[in-house]
Amino acid sequence: MKQRGERIAVLTAYDYLMARLVEEAGVDCVLVGDSLGQVFAGEESTLPVTLDQMIYHARAVRRGLRRALLIVDMPFLTYQISAEEAVRNCGRVLQETGAQAVKLEGGHEEAARTIRKLVDSGIPVMGHLGLTPQSVHKLGGYRLVGKQEAEREALLADAQRLVEAGCFSIVLEMLPRGLAREITRAVPVPTIGIGAGPECDGQVLVLPDMLGLNEGFSPGFLKRYADLATGVRDAVKGYVREVKEGTYPGPEHSYE
Repeated sequence: MKQRGERIAVLTAYDYLMARLVEEAGVDCVLVGDSLGQVFAGEESTLPVTLDQMIYHARAVRRGLRRALLIVDMPFLTYQISAEEAVRNCGRVLQETGAQAVKLEGGHEEAARTIRKLVDSGIPVMGHLGLTPQSVHKLGGYRLVGKQEAEREALLADAQRLVEAGCFSIVLEMLPRGLAREITRAVPVPTIGIGAGPECDGQVLVLPDMLGLNEGFSPGFLKRYADLATGVRDAVKGYVREVKEGTYPGPEHSYE
């Protein structure tokens, strides 16, 4: 798709129903993101998410897909300790969920060695550079990354390192537009942007965010394509009102 100049549309999903709907709507890839810790479980960050949680949700998403590529985030401390443990955990994800690939954060030399081991073991890997949420404490918070020249040079080197390690794609999160454009032009694999400008080869958003369900989250890069939170509240208010009034269930909803 990159070679043909076709943009790649990616969304997250965490359950069967939403997976089925986003595939029917035409997305190319579905990411079971560790963002489920925040938008699904109400955690303050992605750090508490476990491997068992990711496998549970990915299995549900897999049942809703027939065409779209399924990628699963590897949670914190499931791939950083050793390459051998990373192969074991990532292999378990592919075996138990039916996903086609995993996503790992970071592009330093140790991460690249782990990715090479995974790829050599037959496990496709998507990379992730820029704002890497599992390193939020190291980064000092959720912020734009790559504004300083040293950061810019490091990110360019990391992108090349990920390509050499065998990544088939790289997520670029919260980067200046010019830097994301430079990385996209420099690497042969697709870049998928989130808060990284329009020149990336594709884009990804968190599904509850773009549907307007996660009202408390409104970064500058986010476009809301619906206001489902209002629709859900209105529907539930109508249900509560009719139950209280005794108008639901009516004769048409009852069995004689």
